[in-house]
Amino acid sequence: MDGDGRSDCDASGEWIWVRRPQEAEAAAVAAAAEWPAEEARPLKVVFGSPARHFTDSAPIGNGRLGAMVWGGVTSEKLQLNHDTLWTGGPVNYTNPKAPTVLSEVRSLVDKGLYPEATAVAYGLSDDKAQYYQPLGDIDLAFGEHTKYTNYKRYLDLESATVNVTYSVGEVVYSREHFSSNPHQVIASKISANKPGAVSCTVSLATPLDHRIRVTDANEIIMEGSCPGERPAGDDNASDHPPGMKFCAILYLLMSGANGQVQVLNDKMLKLDGADSAVLLLAAATSFEGPFVKPSESTLDPVTSAFTTLTMARSMSYAQLKAYHMDDYQSLFQRVSLQLSRGSNDVLGGSTLAHLPENISQDTAVSDCTVQMVDGSRLKELNNSEKPTVDRIISFRHDEDPSLVELLFQFGRYLLISCSRPGTQVSNLQGIWNNETNAPWGTVPHPNINLQMNYWPSLPCNLSECQDPLFDFIGSLSVNGAKTAKVNYGANGWVSHQVTDLWAKTSPDYGDPSFALYGQWVGHGLLHTCGNTTVLRWTENFWREQRIHFWKDLPPFCCPG
Repeated sequence: MDGDGRSDCDASGEWIWVRRPQEAEAAAVAAAAEWPAEEARPLKVVFGSPARHFTDSAPIGNGRLGAMVWGGVTSEKLQLNHDTLWTGGPVNYTNPKAPTVLSEVRSLVDKGLYPEATAVAYGLSDDKAQYYQPLGDIDLAFGEHTKYTNYKRYLDLESATVNVTYSVGEVVYSREHFSSNPHQVIASKISANKPGAVSCTVSLATPLDHRIRVTDANEIIMEGSCPGERPAGDDNASDHPPGMKFCAILYLLMSGANGQVQVLNDKMLKLDGADSAVLLLAAATSFEGPFVKPSESTLDPVTSAFTTLTMARSMSYAQLKAYHMDDYQSLFQRVSLQLSRGSNDVLGGSTLAHLPENISQDTAVSDCTVQMVDGSRLKELNNSEKPTVDRIISFRHDEDPSLVELLFQFGRYLLISCSRPGTQVSNLQGIWNNETNAPWGTVPHPNINLQMNYWPSLPCNLSECQDPLFDFIGSLSVNGAKTAKVNYGANGWVSHQVTDLWAKTSPDYGDPSFALYGQWVGHGLLHTCGNTTVLRWTENFWREQRIHFWKDLPPFCCPG
């Protein structure tokens, strides 16, 4: 497409639709093409085998509490995360020596000595950002399930559940997992088609400093703390002073007249001969806000976790799932995308629309001829059951529009799962992380990554999912005003290329010359203000708290 909005065709004569039609126009196109009414198409990310690596597992999350489901047969792992489980705590993000260094940098720049100015600018560096930590693992061991058939694992985007099924002999085993936003628990159900066939051991583990105990009420309680400082290299987290406290409680409920549960070594539960079992996990930390040190927090994570768990286990599994789906689908079902005629249909070398040669923004839909041309035909493929990785590989030579639909909705699913009102801002990996010293610490990067996480929120009708971003910018503006005043002698507020749970605004260790990322991330506020479709954010949205940290961005760039 050139600058005037033209749409050109490729060598095969196929046109690419480049103009975004209005809703009424889109309906007119569909009617002219005699497309069938949009049908329900399975939106499943399908896996053909258990995960072998963290990146092979399937994510679930409620914005705060996340898990990666590995889907093993002899053993199952749910790798857990809580969005406020970070190393360190708030510190002073100012550097009284910075003005002297800054003056020298400016002098060298004025003289055209840019390499020298860059070298001196490293004197503006501050301590590194803190790190996001894994909460731990739910480990299930099934013992004799070594010879199995009919394995299937899939993430269902329409219900926000991960399902695992397989057969051992004549017994069909099923597991279902989801992370409930209404009740703030991770729920799992293990079942079989034969009574008394469910047996396993259940345990919790974490790489952080912790202790575990088991109660007579079938509860595994894991308490611990994060390092008081971020890990460096391969050092041991236990070498650091204690930081954020946390607690995770796993509750086991079984069904079946002959089922039994016993405690092993005061660390795990052993389930034998049940018809089915339900696991509920609640977790909490001592995080009391970005400006409160962990050592000064008044919150008790054990009490918080028990309170959450008590509310959740007063309901049946079916009730928990119903509330979960009502909540999730109220967001997910706002937008649908139909590029194919159904989930099993693939257009084989055809085009849906032939557009005028000089199409522009003003071209009417009535000027477009919608037709099937040049040997078009629909090939029936059972795509909803095919492993998604195979569909990706075959996409090169056999384009599958329903795979694009799946990718689009997977992005929306991830945003819903990692960013909800009242939770923390999405980090580099959303809320999913299995390492104490992960790549880049999984910290938010306002130099573009943080913004990119939230690009889909407005176009994909998920405006509520932006709330954590605005809350976080508010925290940055508080610390950033101090950094701007002390480090730069400037008004307004500033943020640099790396931040963390504690709203770090000082330059990170390394290249400190990126000082305009507060302005960049704050630009999203202006975009929101100018988007007339965002009806949730009324005048009060700006008057009450958010307008002040947007209007305080320009003074840092334009003093006086």
